[in-house]
Amino acid sequence: MRTLWMALCALARLWPGALAGCAEAGRCCPGRDPTCFARGWRLDRVYGTCFCDEACRLTGDCCFDYSRACPAWPAARTQVSAPCCFAARPCIVGEWSPWSGCADQCKPTARVRRRPVRQEPLNGGAPCPPLEERAGCLEYSTPEGQDCGHSFVPAFITTSAFNKERTRQAASPQWSTDTEDAGYCMEFKTESLTPHCAMENRPLTRWMQYLREGYTVCVDCQPPAMNSMSLRCSGDGLDSDGNQTLHWQAIGNPRCQGTWKKVRRVDQCSCPAVHSFIFI
Repeated sequence: MRTLWMALCALARLWPGALAGCAEAGRCCPGRDPTCFARGWRLDRVYGTCFCDEACRLTGDCCFDYSRACPAWPAARTQVSAPCCFAARPCIVGEWSPWSGCADQCKPTARVRRRPVRQEPLNGGAPCPPLEERAGCLEYSTPEGQDCGHSFVPAFITTSAFNKERTRQAASPQWSTDTEDAGYCMEFKTESLTPHCAMENRPLTRWMQYLREGYTVCVDCQPPAMNSMSLRCSGDGLDSDGNQTLHWQAIGNPRCQGTWKKVRRVDQCSCPAVHSFIFI
């Protein structure tokens, strides 16, 4: 059998058209390429479709003349480098950038943060996660330093987690470092809400899913949402008698909105985290 195989190889050198292969097809391809094939004898002594890509060394279906026709990828190199060349490589991303400022002053808008791709996925590796996130925000001062944003009705709310990021001095120059008002908490009972709240599944707007009709929610009033003169938040409903229907809207999705009624004002909020929000 070995003699027959050597005879076939010799025949290929004397009469290339009889056996075809990578040389006649003019094919030599790096990596794994299912379109890189020819018709002829394979190294496993089977006649038919054979391949001329670098991966054929691993699958054993190279054309008989692969090593001679494709010297750039000899067997020794393929055996050493194949595990790294064909292993799945996942996407790797960098750290999130700082949050941008609000896209506009004095009206509900959005802030954004992004992260770069450090390594693109290869060979079926895990795809890249989202590279951009958006969240609602509201600035309380113009570029000239004038106080604004407190005339909005209805009440604009967001998750209480946002309160960890905003600072009095950055968001409203009207607040001095000597101001130490602790703010207050308003409790409301939700009356109605649009179905768009339950449809939110983005990471930074998922909190809207927990808004439910008939539940008591807590909304914290803290600077800079608190007006520096009146020491109140817009839309807090403090002047209502408890029977008045008040309107609210979620920052980050203007279609998520509804109504509620005031329950009471307390010094500190005590609702569960999923039912705790802040005026913004």
